Amino acid sequence: MKNIKRITYNLPILCSILVLTFLNNSCSKEPVREQIIEPPDTTTLPVTYENGIFIVNEGNYNWGNASVTFLDNKNNSVIQDIYRKSNSRSLGDVAESMKIARNLGYVVINNSNRIEVVSLKDFKSVISITGLSSPRYLEIVDSNKAYATNLQNNISIIDLQSNTVAGTIKTTSWTENLLQYDKYMLVTSIGGFNEPSSQRKAQVLVIDTQIDAIVDSIETGKEPIGIVIDKKQKVWVLCSGGYDNYEAPSLIRINPELRLVEKVFTFPNPKEVPSRLCINNTGDTMYFIKGGVFQMPVTSTVLPEKPLIPSDGRLFYGLAIHPNTGTIYVSDAKDYVQNGEAYQYNVHGVLIRQYTTGRIPGSFCFTKNSSK
Repeated sequence: MKNIKRITYNLPILCSILVLTFLNNSCSKEPVREQIIEPPDTTTLPVTYENGIFIVNEGNYNWGNASVTFLDNKNNSVIQDIYRKSNSRSLGDVAESMKIARNLGYVVINNSNRIEVVSLKDFKSVISITGLSSPRYLEIVDSNKAYATNLQNNISIIDLQSNTVAGTIKTTSWTENLLQYDKYMLVTSIGGFNEPSSQRKAQVLVIDTQIDAIVDSIETGKEPIGIVIDKKQKVWVLCSGGYDNYEAPSLIRINPELRLVEKVFTFPNPKEVPSRLCINNTGDTMYFIKGGVFQMPVTSTVLPEKPLIPSDGRLFYGLAIHPNTGTIYVSDAKDYVQNGEAYQYNVHGVLIRQYTTGRIPGSFCFTKNSSK
């Protein structure tokens, strides 16, 4: 059984009511527009984007100010809005997530209904994949194919050779995160987009990637948002409980072979909603945001009570664990209007570095050779 790719969650549940209102997950209410102040670069050196870390900044809903910040490993420098610098135009409206395949970056632009494909050499646009319906996340199936989740109606099948939508897998629900397991893709399915939480059918869809069809499903708690797999090949799903706090949030463990729920951890306070489930590079420790950043061994019998990294007044929004080093990256969306910040911590929760980002830094993407 092959190893499973780590997928991180990119939809804070505190924003779900706004998602339902605006058909988007950007948490910003429509603020009074003011002149955009670009964050500073810390380098003027020529650079490629093949060795470093991308911070995907959502930008404000309907403002078209999504951007990508790049952390250059070689020079230990920060470069802002690299898509605009390389292409002389905006990236689009609400950048949701990013994946890398064949030295190309695939930036999922939710409200622009497209995936922007860029060269990692210079971040110039190669092609825009259109024909999507508010896409959320992309996961690579193999060298020829990927799946992209959408807010409504289907999962898009992406042909990685032509970088086009080659087909769809019909659903009746909003699909979110993906995780590859053997020949299957496990996809969190939140339920009907316009339905109240009480009526939403929350589940993990099991897709046979050889025939591009849903072959099974696993019932979960309301609003399953994050999914990871541990070193013992157990699948963990983080459930928010619903945008309206319909039920208590939960963390569940699934046996993917039997497709059964083995364990349910219930969070004590329905109003303290967890998000952004991640797992470290050794598959033995999970992380999530619940105000601060919490750390939980996969062998634990109880939920953690105290954060590894306290929020200290910050609005933690995005979270990722470096796939090579296990260091922790967390972002602060501040007030959703000014430029954000990103922080790098070691595994003990000690701050290593701090970076300025664009607006609403929501997710991280690591190149194969990134080392920090």
